Amino acid sequence: MSNVVVLDNGAGLCKAGIGGDRDPSVVVPNCLGRPSSTSSKKWLIADQLQSCEDLTSVSIRRPFDRGYLINPDLQKEIWDRIFRSLLHIDPSLSSLLLVEPLFNLPSIQRSIDELVFEDFGFRSLFVADSPSLVHLYEASRRPDGLLAKAQCSLVVDCGFSFTHAAPVLQNFTINYGVKRLDLGGKALTNYLKELVSYRAVNVMDETFIMDDVKEKLCFVSLDVPRDLQHAR
Repeated sequence: MSNVVVLDNGAGLCKAGIGGDRDPSVVVPNCLGRPSSTSSKKWLIADQLQSCEDLTSVSIRRPFDRGYLINPDLQKEIWDRIFRSLLHIDPSLSSLLLVEPLFNLPSIQRSIDELVFEDFGFRSLFVADSPSLVHLYEASRRPDGLLAKAQCSLVVDCGFSFTHAAPVLQNFTINYGVKRLDLGGKALTNYLKELVSYRAVNVMDETFIMDDVKEKLCFVSLDVPRDLQHAR
């Protein structure tokens, strides 16, 4: 078993696993929640929200705002749940590969370093951005393909709070060529809430539920006319 832990720490979802595995072992919301249906003041952490039967008008606390980490203490609680209860790893015996947003602020990077080394005690840390990892993965998956031969690509990274279009050359993201659009999955969730509320039942206060609906039922169409035909 590898002693490298891979963590894609997104603003909406945390995806974690062990180095060498094909798929992440853990995909959980990167937040804490407290359902209004219960009298308990206890906050549910990450996967505990997924197993809760009634999430009506749930109160949500997220460590991220507009794509950047603003609450390291909250993030620590979620990571502790992921590492110790879901992955069952000992950080002191493991190394961490962490995916973080492009152009992360130095103050946020220092907070993450403190979490990784002081709070959890990982042996080492490697920080990467998602475009370069996507390019490397696709190039290694098809070593005889066009991408591997050209060694360059354009990666569109659609996140929870914003979208980046990033050129990648020989596994390195060309930072000066990156374009950012302040539109991401959160905006799509809000739009979906408006559509459902206008046509059926009012779900404007059900952000967590509608976000789950979007993740499970929505997809990016590769053939719009065909998919519209199937939808009729």
